[in-house]
Amino acid sequence: MSRQIPQHPQPARAPIRLTAQVLTCVVFSLIALVLIFVLQDQPRLVLRGPMTYGEQVLYGLGLSALAAVFSYASARLSANSEASRNTVTAYGRLDLSGLNPVWISLAAAIGEELLFRAALQPLLGVWITSLVFLVTHVPVYQVRKLNRAALVQAASVFGVSVVLGFIYQYVGVLAAMMVHAALDVVGLYVVRNALRGAR
Repeated sequence: MSRQIPQHPQPARAPIRLTAQVLTCVVFSLIALVLIFVLQDQPRLVLRGPMTYGEQVLYGLGLSALAAVFSYASARLSANSEASRNTVTAYGRLDLSGLNPVWISLAAAIGEELLFRAALQPLLGVWITSLVFLVTHVPVYQVRKLNRAALVQAASVFGVSVVLGFIYQYVGVLAAMMVHAALDVVGLYVVRNALRGAR
């Protein structure tokens, strides 16, 4: 008679706190600023972009509103898909209490747009920078197998990065940050609501 070995559930991974997200933003921002001021001939132009900050805010507000509507609509339309469930699981580890979705979104928008758009894109171009952006987001989604859901997530992250790249290129980094923050804040509130509904 064979003896069965008791199965122990995997321990739950610790939640990712707001301070970790903010520290990541600070590190990304510092790396970006070093790259910008060391590798760029005109760092102020790289940081400002083709439009004034006032114009960027105006464009950023309009584009952010469109991004927020798009983010919410796509989340609602794909709420029952495997890709959406995977996204909820991936971002469910974040501490999404209180206003944390707003702070996390702002931290990601500032750090990632400075690093990927302002620092790397002038050196690598939109497409390669978007590929690097995608590769850095793969661990977040914990892709274990290459299936339709993983490809949808990868295409979404890559597509968003390309759009942000063109916003940076034609409007400026501030507008790209605003759009990035709008996409993330809507997405994180959707995740939070999905987690609350699952309880």
